[in-house]
Amino acid sequence: MTIKVLLADDQALLRSAFRVLVDSEPDMQVVGEASDGAQAYELTRTERPDVVLMDIRMPGVDGLAATRMITEDPELTDVRVVILTTFEVDDYVVQSLRNGASGFLGKGAEPDEMLNAIRIAAAGEALLSPVATKGLIAKFLAQGGSSVEGGPGGRGAERLATLTGREREVLVLVAGGLPNDEIAEQLAVSPLTVKTHVNRAMAKLGARDRSQLVVIAYESGLVRPRVQ
Repeated sequence: MTIKVLLADDQALLRSAFRVLVDSEPDMQVVGEASDGAQAYELTRTERPDVVLMDIRMPGVDGLAATRMITEDPELTDVRVVILTTFEVDDYVVQSLRNGASGFLGKGAEPDEMLNAIRIAAAGEALLSPVATKGLIAKFLAQGGSSVEGGPGGRGAERLATLTGREREVLVLVAGGLPNDEIAEQLAVSPLTVKTHVNRAMAKLGARDRSQLVVIAYESGLVRPRVQ
């Protein structure tokens, strides 16, 4: 199955380089290029890509606003947005996660890392670059004024009440960056059981993917930032 990719960046040369890289893979295809956020949103609606590689800083409608437009569109629930940024850990990146991005990657990432990021996002997994650890994300979420009443889309701690004890336990481990196999090992259950718990937690919390579960876990206060 071919992964359809949309490129959104105001630098034409960078888009061209990304296109050559993506189109060189047998399981990927670039279906469009956008130079600003408004165009990215419109192309996403017409081309229905699986993954949008989105620059944050673009003229007019920036990547943050475009990400929110895409993730809040009920017709685009299957689209995943990966933020491309020069500065891998900053308030813009945190806001992009709050706006529904599936993760982010530095523009200086190696080609294989970028291709792997596309595949991870298309599969609905959490995507965090090696530089941007979950501890740093937690730090910036805390600095961003999160509270137990806040959270992505207004989700607060009260939403966690809809989860079972086991689903909360799984959510904590997901926020810790563990894949299903490792969670299954820790809880002495099958990976399929873990996947079921993750999917149910996503449905109850209105999360698009695992990255959103990570954000909700921190924003709600279920998981606290580590003290460095």
